[in-house]
Amino acid sequence: MTEATITRPAGPATIGHPPRPSRAGWLVVALSALAVGGYSLALYAQGSLADLAGNDTGLAVHYASAATPVQIAFYLHVATGSLALLLGPAQFSRRLRQRYPTAHRLVGRTYLGAVALGVLSALVLAPVNSAGLVGLFGFGGLAVLWGATALRGYHAVRGGDLRQHRAWMIRNYALTYAAVTLRTWLGVLIAVQLPFAGGDFQAVFDNAYAPLPFLAWLPNLVVAEWLIRRRGLPSYRLTA
Repeated sequence: MTEATITRPAGPATIGHPPRPSRAGWLVVALSALAVGGYSLALYAQGSLADLAGNDTGLAVHYASAATPVQIAFYLHVATGSLALLLGPAQFSRRLRQRYPTAHRLVGRTYLGAVALGVLSALVLAPVNSAGLVGLFGFGGLAVLWGATALRGYHAVRGGDLRQHRAWMIRNYALTYAAVTLRTWLGVLIAVQLPFAGGDFQAVFDNAYAPLPFLAWLPNLVVAEWLIRRRGLPSYRLTA
């Protein structure tokens, strides 16, 4: 099986103009990105990793004893990943693109710069992540695809192919949005185990976290490809 780029055939949904993005869906994405990005920035701005680890705060417990370069990469990843998460929804606003193209380009360059730094820091963190070998491949794969889709989107817009640019940036933000879906899946998987936990919350948390290095982003790409096809943008399919 090989991958081939295709353009969705014209049908009832693509005659004239492609369907507009759902405002309700965009609002959910924007608000959840704001909540997770803002919370992450505020959480790790409260003190050093050593101080936060003393209060059992987030991932500080895992990285507080790491080497200085790893700690720097951790803070860089939190900052740039949160920035990309916060900026992304604005780039999908048709009003911003049409009325303020200069602002769209400026925000886009800032977003891509944040992704580039987020990818580099993620690759540093992947070998020492808290999920072990599964995390190395899961989060490492996420970092590689995050960078690759951003690069494809950048090359597409530089070449004047706006349809390919939009398709690649939908895929890219789906990977950025893994910061939200990871926490969503974690909450769901913890909730479904609690009635049978017997008071062992650590085991519940460990079981819930185990699939997240892949579960946080693989379904996002499926949704992204559905959105791309729905908008009549160049999409992928498997062909014999």
